[in-house]
Amino acid sequence: MSEFDYDLFVIGAGSGGVRAARTAAATGARVAVAEDRYLGGTCVNVGCVPKKLYSYAAHFHEAFEDAGGFGWQLAEAPRFDWATLRDNKIGEIKRLNGIYGRLLDNAGVRLINGRAKVLDRHHVSVDGETISAEKILVAVGGWPWVPDFPGKEHTLDSNRVFDLDSFPERFLVLGGGYIAVEFASIFNGLGSDTHLVYRGELFLRGFDREVREFTRDEMAKKGVNLHFETNIEAIEKVEGGLKVTLTSGETLEVDAVLAATGRRPNLAGLGLDQFDIATHDDGTLAVNERFETSVPSILALGDVTGGPELTPVALEEAMKLVEHHFGDTTPEPLDYERIATAVFCHPNIGTVGLSEEAARERYAAIRVYSADFRPMKHTLSGSGERCLMKLIVDDESDVVVGAHMVGEEAGEVIQGIAIAVRAGLTKAQFDQTVGIHPTGAEEFVTMRTPSRR
Repeated sequence: MSEFDYDLFVIGAGSGGVRAARTAAATGARVAVAEDRYLGGTCVNVGCVPKKLYSYAAHFHEAFEDAGGFGWQLAEAPRFDWATLRDNKIGEIKRLNGIYGRLLDNAGVRLINGRAKVLDRHHVSVDGETISAEKILVAVGGWPWVPDFPGKEHTLDSNRVFDLDSFPERFLVLGGGYIAVEFASIFNGLGSDTHLVYRGELFLRGFDREVREFTRDEMAKKGVNLHFETNIEAIEKVEGGLKVTLTSGETLEVDAVLAATGRRPNLAGLGLDQFDIATHDDGTLAVNERFETSVPSILALGDVTGGPELTPVALEEAMKLVEHHFGDTTPEPLDYERIATAVFCHPNIGTVGLSEEAARERYAAIRVYSADFRPMKHTLSGSGERCLMKLIVDDESDVVVGAHMVGEEAGEVIQGIAIAVRAGLTKAQFDQTVGIHPTGAEEFVTMRTPSRR
């Protein structure tokens, strides 16, 4: 009989925590999970899922406009109802919450509603109960962070923006990361007069430079008002809404301000500070290849460890963590460099592997293939939207080390390309692949002449 109540105690029932709990339980481990908010974590409740649903909603605006060139005539102008979208989203999330609960129950995992606190290396307290565990997994994810400035209390964060009582006709986003550009596109598409304010000279730092510039131009064409190299100096509540003063001296009056200025690990009150656990400069927990912190009995995964803030990464980390601690074999390390991702701004971004800038630093010589074109659909729709596709090739080995796309359904397209990049296929093998015609995606296998070296 084990000296502990559980083999694994998981703090946080988000994507990574639930996957680790279920997978560990499948090996015969005794597992419990504590969650103080909602099942499914950020992704299901205030992240990927509602964001993608709202992105779908925003695309209908353009679809109605595009339909005219194909002969469709609408009897009256389309009208958007915010409450319908919001409330239908709430219903879908409740359905998903129920699924997560059933998954845990069917796996034999005990779910405890409450915020757990770590008492020592093998004990936690939650909901008035003290529980012992051989291993404690911290999978609490991140929490929105807002910088300090006068009037910051008038801002929304990404946790609250989905459930506004009324639709903001005038909307401002502060930030330059993927959350900022996605919500700027979403509210612009839904009909808001939308502004994006970012302190840097160009948003989406860390992405391929050409992708960033192309996205900037396409978003501006769609009507998003971009304010670079500026910041919010103050926000003041006025009779007509919110008066926003920028560091450039410009003032804007809007109905809502979203501070999409980053997320930080949600570690407050967990009791980890008593251990002096090693952290990165940004406060995220440092872990080894076994997902152990500097206290070996305390594990961590997902956003709280400072890696890519992506649900599939947390899921994969959970699988590997369980293999390390409850399996019979040692798994291969997760390849963080060739993880595909998408940004659901309008148009979408899909990317995998190295940017052009990163490839130039790593390889002696590279070839860049890019295509910037008007999609076939828009030859009749009348839309000025364009598409960018790009391959980065190591000149010596001919291996495709990066693939990028800005355009409709970029995430769907890049998922397939990611398999080829992960497999280390060469440009010659891309060229030998017969394309599907007529599609935009065929450009990835028909680009023959380098754009630059």
